[in-house]
Amino acid sequence: MDSGLAALLGAAVGSATTLGAAIVNGRAQARSQHAQSSRQHRRDACARYLSALHDRDIAMDAVLDALRSDQPDLPDIDEKTGRFVALAREVHRAVEVVILEGPASLAEVAERVTVASSELSHVMRRMAESARAGDTTRKAEDIALAAGRERILYQAVKDFRLAARSAIGATD
Repeated sequence: MDSGLAALLGAAVGSATTLGAAIVNGRAQARSQHAQSSRQHRRDACARYLSALHDRDIAMDAVLDALRSDQPDLPDIDEKTGRFVALAREVHRAVEVVILEGPASLAEVAERVTVASSELSHVMRRMAESARAGDTTRKAEDIALAAGRERILYQAVKDFRLAARSAIGATD
């Protein structure tokens, strides 16, 4: 084989090897960028959800504090309840994005937060109805029940935070 043909063949093999390496590296980089983008979307969705939960929980605490009073101010309770309801809608919107971004395990933990929130909201609603009716017969029981449900909700939110960290690949 003459040296010109050998050089041409060597250049062709070198070019093919370089092209193959570039394709492999390009695909690896694309996968890495996609994974990073996915983590960022999950991080943003989880952060919005946790922020909405925080705001809603502050509003819920305000309603519960007003309901624990010996002389509940009904117009004040109604105003605080309206704020709570508006913020609860924001939580529902935010959790939908968390569910869409996945993974399924994160959606399952978010569902536990939803259930715990709903159970506490039912107690709060009953306390408000009793306050409107001037009925104090179950007040102590409802206050204790609300406190227990608050602890369950707090634990569910903590579990969501841990699951979110895992889903977005956060490390300590």
